[in-house]
Amino acid sequence: MPFKSQAQRRKFAELLVKGEISPETFEEWNRETGNEKLPERVEHKPKKRASKKAPAKKRTSRKTSSKKR
Repeated sequence: MPFKSQAQRRKFAELLVKGEISPETFEEWNRETGNEKLPERVEHKPKKRASKKAPAKKRTSRKTSSKKR
């Protein structure tokens, strides 16, 4: 999986220096993005807004037991 942003690339470089990931892992991810100019932050897709619907009708009947006494 390639890096998606410069911030992600910096974070993985920091983990590499700390020894928390292997150099091979970092190199594999870095190789997939190459020398691309990456955005500073990843933009999230906007959430879809719920359409306005009529409120649900409330139940008026009582629960009845199916067991006969």
